[in-house]
Amino acid sequence: MQGIVSIHNLRKSYNGEVVLDIPDLDLVAGQSFGLVGNNGAGKTTLYRCILDLIEPDSGEVIINGVAVNKSEEWKNSTGSFLDEGFLIDYLTPDEYFNFIGKLHGMEKGEVASFLDGYEEFFNGEIRNRKKYIRDLSKGNQKKVGIVGALIGNPHVLVLDEPFANLDPSTQYQLRDQLKKLDEETDITMLISSHDLGHVTEFCQRIVILDHGKVVKDIHTTSETLRELEDFFVRKVRNGQDVEINP
Repeated sequence: MQGIVSIHNLRKSYNGEVVLDIPDLDLVAGQSFGLVGNNGAGKTTLYRCILDLIEPDSGEVIINGVAVNKSEEWKNSTGSFLDEGFLIDYLTPDEYFNFIGKLHGMEKGEVASFLDGYEEFFNGEIRNRKKYIRDLSKGNQKKVGIVGALIGNPHVLVLDEPFANLDPSTQYQLRDQLKKLDEETDITMLISSHDLGHVTEFCQRIVILDHGKVVKDIHTTSETLRELEDFFVRKVRNGQDVEINP
C-alpha cells in the first residue's frame, strides 16, 4: 500500500559522486518519521528532493498521490521549513504569518487566533515587535519558520534540524508542541535531527541515513535511543565503516 509520502528509485549525485540512493521508502499517514545521520549523510538532499527544490538524477517522490515534479497540488497540504532561506526576511514576523495565511485562504483574525496557541513558544520575542525577520536571532528566525510551516494545518510537515539554534528550554517546548501535534492530529511529520533523544520522544519510526543510503529503519520502542546511540558509537570505533543492514 502506497504511503502518504512515497519515494521510488530516488538517486542524486554531484560531480559524479552519489549522495542519495534510496530504492523505496513509504511513509504512513499520521506517522511521525525521524531522519537521523551524521553531517553529509544526505538528509537535507533528501528533503530538498521531497519538496521538489532540487531535481534528482532519477526516481520520483509522491505526496498524497501526486508526483511532486509534475504538479503543485501537493503544496496545499504540505508545510515545510528547512532553513532561513524559506523566510521572507524583509517582512516582520506578523507580516510573514499573514502572508502565509493568505496563501491558505485565511483571514488575519484566523491567523491571529492560530498564533495565540504559540505565545509561550514565542516567549514574547516574535509578535508585535515591529522588527524585521532578518534582525531576529537565528533561534527566533527558526521559531518563525516552524510556526509558519504549521499555518493552514498541513497534512505533511517537513522540518530539517528544528532543534538547532534553540536554547534548551525552547527545544523542550518545541518537542512538546510536536508531540501534541502527533497525538492530537493526523499530521505526518518528517523530522531530521542530530538530537537522538528528542526524535525518539515522539517519532514512531526512525530511519538512519548514511552516505545517502537507508542503513536502518526502526519502529520506535523503549530501546530505540540505546540502539541509535550504539550505532553511532560503532561508527566512530569502526572508522566510519558501517554494515548496511536495514
